[in-house]
Amino acid sequence: MRNLIEFLTKNNHWFLFVALEVLSLIMLFQFNNYQGSVWFSSANAFTGKVYELSSMIDSYFNLSKVNQDLTQRNLYLERKVKLLSDKLARRTGDSKKMNDMEVFKDFRLIPAKVIDNSVSKTDNFITLDKGSADGVRADMGVACGNGIVGIVFMTTEHYSVVISVLNTHTNISCSIQGRDYFGYLRWSGGRSDIAYVDDIPRHAHFKNHEKVVTSGYSSVFPPGVMVGEITKVLNSQDGLSYRLQVKLSTNFSRLRDVCIIDDATAAERLSVMREALDSIKQKN
Repeated sequence: MRNLIEFLTKNNHWFLFVALEVLSLIMLFQFNNYQGSVWFSSANAFTGKVYELSSMIDSYFNLSKVNQDLTQRNLYLERKVKLLSDKLARRTGDSKKMNDMEVFKDFRLIPAKVIDNSVSKTDNFITLDKGSADGVRADMGVACGNGIVGIVFMTTEHYSVVISVLNTHTNISCSIQGRDYFGYLRWSGGRSDIAYVDDIPRHAHFKNHEKVVTSGYSSVFPPGVMVGEITKVLNSQDGLSYRLQVKLSTNFSRLRDVCIIDDATAAERLSVMREALDSIKQKN
């Protein structure tokens, strides 16, 4: 305590100087409009920069959540456009407004992050950070904001493995948007942005750059989820159908946020199909 008193006594002139400087600055800026406005502007500029930096940092750490929301919203909108197009095509004249819950009443989207992914192998797989504890099951479809990603192959409690579209064992039912022709999407290896739709009938009418979407003829994907666009029309090996080269809308090399599509009716449909197959086998 004595040392502190000695220090204050020894340097009292410096403390007095600082106090008088602070008092003079307060009086200067408080009683002089010009100096006060300069100080106010400078302080605002500094505070604004601090707030701007804080906002940038906050936005950066919230990008993950924003990406999840955008991915989910894109899937909602794609599905909504599909249903509205079908309604218009049927010319029902029903103008009732549909909201997102009505459009997706049979579907639940489970947001997930890609924690492991490959694009250069013959058979590529993707690992997600959601598993059975989050309601994920095998045979669920996976999509991102740009298009389809793959099909859930197996799950653990907190993780799931997805068979990527970039896998030679994928076989996804697709159709040409706005038309009734459908075929099956397959990947033949090579480029990660190119796949093929086989079994398009010879009488089909279409042209390059038309969109390819999921057909909804399976229990994995609802109709209308984007797949890509037609870039080339080829003949099948037997010459009885067309083979479409499709540029995939999903960028698999930069895949991060996805949604797992939980179809509440899928389990029932799969059960009926299995019972039908078992019945046929027993008869044979």
